[in-house]
Amino acid sequence: MKRGAAVAVVILGAPGRMGTSLLRLLPSFAGLRLHAAVAAAGNPAVGRDSGELAGVAPNGVRVRPDAEAALEGAGLALDFSTAAAAAAHVAACEAQRVPLLLGTTGLGPELPAMLERAARRIPLLVTANTSLGVAVLQELVHAAAAALGAGFDVQVCDAHHGAKRDAPSGTALTLGAAAADGGQRPAQRIGYASIRGGDVVGDHEVHFLGQGERLCLSHSATDRSVFARGALQSGSWLARRPPGRYAMTDVLREK
Repeated sequence: MKRGAAVAVVILGAPGRMGTSLLRLLPSFAGLRLHAAVAAAGNPAVGRDSGELAGVAPNGVRVRPDAEAALEGAGLALDFSTAAAAAAHVAACEAQRVPLLLGTTGLGPELPAMLERAARRIPLLVTANTSLGVAVLQELVHAAAAALGAGFDVQVCDAHHGAKRDAPSGTALTLGAAAADGGQRPAQRIGYASIRGGDVVGDHEVHFLGQGERLCLSHSATDRSVFARGALQSGSWLARRPPGRYAMTDVLREK
């Protein structure tokens, strides 16, 4: 990629909630340009102008079903499609040396080995949540668990809209892993509770429960665009990194 050139972005999962949010916000990000928008074959969005799909002005980029071909000439892929499609997308990005931000949750058991291999050839960031605020929360949870130790129980609570498929959420599991790692405790000692209903964008709380005192760390998202904004910021950062496995906390440290 030439110095100063805009990064050509492919959005995988364009018709979804995150996909349309990315399509709306991407034109406002200097240094990024839309290269292709992809949906699964048979999706009603295929063939539509991706700008119109997102509820904004037409942009001349039509939604297409061929992810592998869409990645040709791209400098970054943002994948918020489905767990079923993730393996094929990872393989295609690896084959074409396209940096990948994978935000799809509920990944299958075959993915860890694929991701490890792909990270040797491309910059790869896998995250359940692209909010910079949640990245800060993850750091705080790790620090709190390390400071408080095994004398405090840990409970992670998440609330999302009724259409959310996974429970606990991927973000809740990430926060639980941060608490387990920071406190050097078995992951089985982290408790989880999930609420699904209404139009809740995403709330997460981590409770440290001790004798005579409680500490609660929390994050609330009130607008879905916060995730799209974080994905675009992180993707722009990722596109200029060498091959390797990255996390949202890496983006945070180098902002």
